[in-house]
Formats: sequence, structure tokens, C-alpha cells
Amino acid sequence: MTTIPIRDAKNRLTELARRVEDGERFTVTRNGKPVMELVPAKKQGGIDWEGLDAYKRENGITDIVTYVAADFDDPLPEDFLITPLPPLVSDR
Repeated sequence: MTTIPIRDAKNRLTELARRVEDGERFTVTRNGKPVMELVPAKKQGGIDWEGLDAYKRENGITDIVTYVAADFDDPLPEDFLITPLPPLVSDR
């Protein structure tokens, strides 16, 4: 990471912004001490719909979920919730 004095950063902000867009990182200093970093902005999160479409095309998937039952999010019956799970069978 390149170090740059705050005065130079102020005078060259547009140039530094372009370089940061290209992936460079800068530490801005005041009196030789770091005060901030100029780094590329993080990509916003969320679902990558284009990536999903590409994955489906590459793997021959036509549809992932075609139907969701109307009672999908209804509460589970009480007897289901209090019934203990069967013991786990370990691979030997």
C-alpha cells in the first residue's frame, strides 16, 4: 500500500480516485502518521441474478423451484416438535 501525505492527497484527489478504481490502495498520512486509507468501495451485496442464470445454463438446470406449498410457513404440529430425533448412526 502506497503512503501519501494528506496535502498531496488533497491536491491529487481525482488522480488518486482513478487509481483506487483500478484497485490500488493508499494510506494517507498527517505528520507522518496514518489517518485514513483510500481503498476501492465494496461491491454491494445481494443476489447475483446474472450469475445464477449463467450457472443454470452451464449445468443444464431449467428450473430450481417451481412450486411452494401454501402451508410452507405454517407452524409445525406440536407432536412433531416434542418427538425426539432417532440416534445418529456413525459410519464405521
